[in-house]
Amino acid sequence: MAGDGYRVDVRGMDAFSPRDLYAMLRLRVDVFVVEQKCPYPELDGKDGEALHLRLLQGDALVASARLRPPHGGMDAARIGRVVVSPAHRGQRLGETLMAEAIAACETRFPGRPIALSAQSHLQRFYESFGFLPVSGEYLEDGIPHVDMQRPVTAQTSR
Repeated sequence: MAGDGYRVDVRGMDAFSPRDLYAMLRLRVDVFVVEQKCPYPELDGKDGEALHLRLLQGDALVASARLRPPHGGMDAARIGRVVVSPAHRGQRLGETLMAEAIAACETRFPGRPIALSAQSHLQRFYESFGFLPVSGEYLEDGIPHVDMQRPVTAQTSR
């Protein structure tokens, strides 16, 4: 339980009902494509290999993130598609979502760093969770981003 009436759900794409999968994908498209005016292929072929973390209030989806496993060696797990429903912003759900996503990665992919591609204006937010920039700023779909990674040594803090 994430607190404040929210519950956490983590599952693979095949475990979703069609309605739940539709709600998650619609939230992502509504925010990343429509709200941010960024036409790009939101359905990128990576959802099938990922775990999807959702924050739910009752049956309503209020936030979600995509967790991708490492691909061998010392590759990092990846957190992406971090999104909070516009109707539920201002309640610090982004912090709750990130804390839960990090905990899920640490549990499922122990001893691995965690990487993400952050929109540049959110760099400080991600730094507060132990992520460090590992690239310079670059444009992704017209939006400034920076690659960040949370080292394994940071996984005992916060």
